[in-house]
Amino acid sequence: MSEEQVVVFKLGQEEYALPISEVREIINYSGLTKIPNAPLYMEGIINLRGSIVPVINLASRFDRPFTLGVEPKVIIIETGEHNIGVIVNEVTEVLRLNEENIEPVPVITKNNATIRGIGKMNDRLLILLSLKRLFSDQELQKFEEAS
Repeated sequence: MSEEQVVVFKLGQEEYALPISEVREIINYSGLTKIPNAPLYMEGIINLRGSIVPVINLASRFDRPFTLGVEPKVIIIETGEHNIGVIVNEVTEVLRLNEENIEPVPVITKNNATIRGIGKMNDRLLILLSLKRLFSDQELQKFEEAS
């Protein structure tokens, strides 16, 4: 039986998870620099040890309401050649999900290509995201140009 290690985080009350292999690091949110004419979900850019990293509001990307939590975090993710920051309310844990605890995407949400499955942990449901399908090549190019 195989298992997957994931980083669990919250956007509002919903719990999401990313494969730990796609997460470069998690940092405290301490503000950012706004970029004019950026997509609405792109909050701005940060300087991460000399590298300019675009930061997106994942809740806005999903058309969900979002307010910064008490201690918001930025998850730095790797999407091929690019690093992108994702603002989340909080990162709650890193856990292992057995393959048997991952359900396929329900038929009603099949058009949502960013969701690759639903993780079940006791009475919790985790929305498992696929970052490879979260951004189009054109969007990644815009992020590159902005940074």
